[in-house]
Amino acid sequence: MADFIDKTRITVKGGRGGDGAVAFHREKYVAAGGPDGGDGGRGGNVIFSVDDQLSTLIDFRYKHKFTAGNGSNGSGKRCNGKDGESLIIKVPRGTVIRDTASNAVMHDMSSGEDWIAARGGRGGWGNMHFATPTRQVPRFAKPGLEGESFEMTLELKLLADVGLVGFPNVGKSTLLSVVSKARPKIANYHFTTLFPNLGVVYVDEGRSFVMADIPGLIEGASEGAGLGHDFLRHVDRCRLLVHVVDVSGSEGRDPVEDFHKINAELRQYSETLSERAQIVVANKTDLIGEDRTAVRALKACAEELGYPFLEMSAAAHRGTDALVALCADMLREIPIPAPIEADYVAPEPEIGTADDVVINHFDDIWTVEGPWMQRLCATVNFSDYESMMFFDRALRTSGIYARMEEMGVQDGDTVSIYDLMFEYKD
Repeated sequence: MADFIDKTRITVKGGRGGDGAVAFHREKYVAAGGPDGGDGGRGGNVIFSVDDQLSTLIDFRYKHKFTAGNGSNGSGKRCNGKDGESLIIKVPRGTVIRDTASNAVMHDMSSGEDWIAARGGRGGWGNMHFATPTRQVPRFAKPGLEGESFEMTLELKLLADVGLVGFPNVGKSTLLSVVSKARPKIANYHFTTLFPNLGVVYVDEGRSFVMADIPGLIEGASEGAGLGHDFLRHVDRCRLLVHVVDVSGSEGRDPVEDFHKINAELRQYSETLSERAQIVVANKTDLIGEDRTAVRALKACAEELGYPFLEMSAAAHRGTDALVALCADMLREIPIPAPIEADYVAPEPEIGTADDVVINHFDDIWTVEGPWMQRLCATVNFSDYESMMFFDRALRTSGIYARMEEMGVQDGDTVSIYDLMFEYKD
């Protein structure tokens, strides 16, 4: 399965709101029916949803832009437009969604709940909203708003209870194939495993856990060497680590040195990860003969650090049942990690850069709209006096009022800014 993808960048955009309608009631024997243009429909949302059948982000290899449906325009007889269709994006459980520019976490798709990533724009008001005793024939309506748009990085952190760590070719894939129904590629050379493999380990009736083979850990992995830097993120979620060490000497390495090197990489990647519960497993004991010096040295090292120690030969199916039982017992005492807390903060609007604001004049009403104005309104509490004063100062310092005065705004004219309507005062 060479198509394992665990990190990708995408752009999501909510649907645009439909435009409000300009229409007038016309019915036989009904005089002066008045305006009856309906509102535009709301744009659809972009929603992320967990699909437990997925284990990779392969669906995002060729498609990187996702846009929800636009709302329909309003029509006469006060008929509102249809809301745009929301777009649901399926991702594997454990996907972390980050803002690409800041790398801040926007959401962690671990709990299984749907998350709205980009909301659709509101529909524009129809002309029925603008009728007053002095403005009985409003021939204008509001356009719909653009939906939210974000550039995101999707980062998959596999959800596994037990993570197998260790140097390449120490028998992790063999162990996974023995204790679960997973069938990873196994061969006698380095980096046979090029992507994480998951397997469900059944202990007894009603008890099971998920085990992951984390590939590519070598010395320098935390700094980008080998494949380990790409896959260390998958160890983050594991509640328990099984550290597999080759004690046969078949690779010509010292087992104790290997043990310390892998732990050093875990510690350099994350101090929290280095404190994770760990079982040390001496593998390939069927190949060591009568010389058990390496096993005794590794056992003494593990026990000195307080780690449980087991001897095993995954290939010969010896010691694997004891390992499964120990994992199950330890997992009972280890809590499930909480989802990663979101720390993304939307950027504040830049006061004084309002060139994109569009000002329109219809009779005695002025509409002020644009992305900058939309962001500004989102930061204002219109029921709070001080917040309203900030809003008024922002309009003056940005030059919005000056532009309106140049266009001929009069004292007492109505200013409409999205859902806010007020009288202009000199």
